[in-house]
Amino acid sequence: MKKALVLLAAMLLAPGALAQSADWQKVWDQTLAAAKKEGKVVVAGSPDPVMRNSVIPAFEKRYGIKVEFLAGRSSDLTQRVITERGSGIYSVDAYLSGPDTTYNVLYPQKLIDPLRPQLILPEVTDGKNWKSGKLWFMDKEQQYALRLFSGVDSWLFINTDYVKPEEMKSADDLVNPKWKGKITTEDPSRDRGAGGNTSALIYAERGPEYTKKLYVDQAPIVSADRRQMSDWLARGTYPICLTCRADDVSTLQKEGFKIVEVYELAGLKGRINASPFLLTLANKAPNPNAARVFVNWMAGKEGVELYARGFGSVPLRTDVDESFLDPRSIPKPGVEYFDDSDPQWRSVDKVPAGEKVRALIKGQ
Repeated sequence: MKKALVLLAAMLLAPGALAQSADWQKVWDQTLAAAKKEGKVVVAGSPDPVMRNSVIPAFEKRYGIKVEFLAGRSSDLTQRVITERGSGIYSVDAYLSGPDTTYNVLYPQKLIDPLRPQLILPEVTDGKNWKSGKLWFMDKEQQYALRLFSGVDSWLFINTDYVKPEEMKSADDLVNPKWKGKITTEDPSRDRGAGGNTSALIYAERGPEYTKKLYVDQAPIVSADRRQMSDWLARGTYPICLTCRADDVSTLQKEGFKIVEVYELAGLKGRINASPFLLTLANKAPNPNAARVFVNWMAGKEGVELYARGFGSVPLRTDVDESFLDPRSIPKPGVEYFDDSDPQWRSVDKVPAGEKVRALIKGQ
């Protein structure tokens, strides 16, 4: 009877649990062999030069598995997935998505499966390789959404040919009438995305009067095109950008444009986030073994370091040399930051703040 119970327990173990045993190499080899037969992995995420230029080539070279990358706005991609699933089509294996999409669409609509049991490699599962001493899952079950990065987020970018660093030291400087019509942002009235998240956070910290000054009185230019905003910033057309992305801007900085990232604004608490993405595993993945190989590699040293270097993100792994990072982006011990990738903020507290922002903008 005892032997039967032991056997039953072994049969019920998830693949990930088996992988944590001394037999992980066998499980990995079997998974890799099956993944190569599948031949590809389909990953959905935002348009990202780091993914195209660094991550995909490195993964394909190491494993001989093709990466099909579905790039686009998270709202468009998830709507596509939902529509396809309504017709019985399952086309995505893994998501590299932001907190809003992860917490408010993928997770509640059960578009993702538990990721933790699929993690095989000791370099991923061993707590000593992570700053928090363990894998940092953001969901309450500690199973689905894995955080790989945590860095101090900047508030904005400026072109110093037009805006001197000393002119942008505080939140009050940002609403100086001098900069009216000189600021760009993604749509601050959207309930998802960088524009809406930033405006809601500013409302939560500074209230309606300041928010109206910034998003109504300053007449910011709203764009959904990240590259266009970065180009405007570089050329000085609009020399202040609230929601430009570091990976877009870094290329322009290398080309000699005098663009500076502003991390601190007096009057606003410093913030950290999980940029550029949270890692999740699609439900009913069409290439389950290739998906498993990809998520293990992506959470490993090589995957995390490639993204950290290309994107300028602060890795949560302890085995990545951070000397290439802007020191301002690394969280300081003892400093209290606002974590704007926290699920409580993204799914609960941000909602009323966002509604008030939309009311302000609509009533201008």
